[in-house]
Amino acid sequence: MTRDRNLETARLQKDISDHIGIGPDSLVFDFEENEGGAGTQLHVITLNPRHNQSFLFHATTGADKLEALREMLEYVRTYKDRSSSYTVQWSAKGENVLNTSYFRAKNVLEALDKLFYDRDPNSITVFSVILNPIS
Repeated sequence: MTRDRNLETARLQKDISDHIGIGPDSLVFDFEENEGGAGTQLHVITLNPRHNQSFLFHATTGADKLEALREMLEYVRTYKDRSSSYTVQWSAKGENVLNTSYFRAKNVLEALDKLFYDRDPNSITVFSVILNPIS
């Protein structure tokens, strides 16, 4: 029996969204073919309407889109057990507003990579990065 790849893609994206706890309107699934046809990279990006910014949630790689989505689903099922919670206070250049964002990451550098994903590093000033207590 042949599966409809589009239905499988939609189901996996919904499962990922449900596990993260963010509505589908606040997530972007960005697929990128690796050079030389060596698989597909998936970046899941969160959209924050409060500060009108987007941030990297996590990236995975697979042989194709479905495998990359399956890898992402596996990650979201266990990421809270394998990562720490960070609070980052930052401001966009030219704005006089202090924003607070929360990231799950293995370390401070990964949290900052998620903050700076797909943007000019000079466009944001970071004021603090705090490792949150384990709850």
